[in-house]
Amino acid sequence: MPRVKLFDENEVLTKAMHLFWKQGYAATSVQDLVSHLGINRASLYSTFGDKEELFKKAFALYRKTNREGLSQFFNDRPQVKEGLAELFHNAILEAITDKDKKGCFVVNTTTELVPNDESILDILETNKQDFEALFYQYLKQGQESGQIKAGLDLRSTASLLYTLYNGIRVVAKVRPDEQQLSASVQVALSVLEG
Repeated sequence: MPRVKLFDENEVLTKAMHLFWKQGYAATSVQDLVSHLGINRASLYSTFGDKEELFKKAFALYRKTNREGLSQFFNDRPQVKEGLAELFHNAILEAITDKDKKGCFVVNTTTELVPNDESILDILETNKQDFEALFYQYLKQGQESGQIKAGLDLRSTASLLYTLYNGIRVVAKVRPDEQQLSASVQVALSVLEG
């Protein structure tokens, strides 16, 4: 008779995502996963594969959730400059109030696993392209509606905003100064002014 799974795979994957995000790949042992997820090793391996496979699935969930969240955020805010200001304000508040100082799972993974893990490079490059494309489309919408100055290099600006968005998470781990981070955002967003 086949075994019946007594757990919700998505819930377990979400828990794994949070554990890897907080502790990193190397510092998270299989025993940590078993204890934190509340499932036994056999279930872990049969459902998610080994630690590396589980990590990649959890990392994919994080990226998908954030990509969809950012897309929805932009769709709900037709005023582009105000939308970007709100996005960065929220990022700053999240970063400075995070008691675990987790930062960004993508940034953490980049600094932990690159250049030693070649398999992660393609994933990180795709993630960068996906997020820069979201920023680009939002900027383009703003430019086409006259909210952002004509002639602005939207690709470079999208790259700048993506870099700043990730940088906030890193800097806030070291020095969570809301005023300083907000001032940096204001300087960056000033390039949108006509």
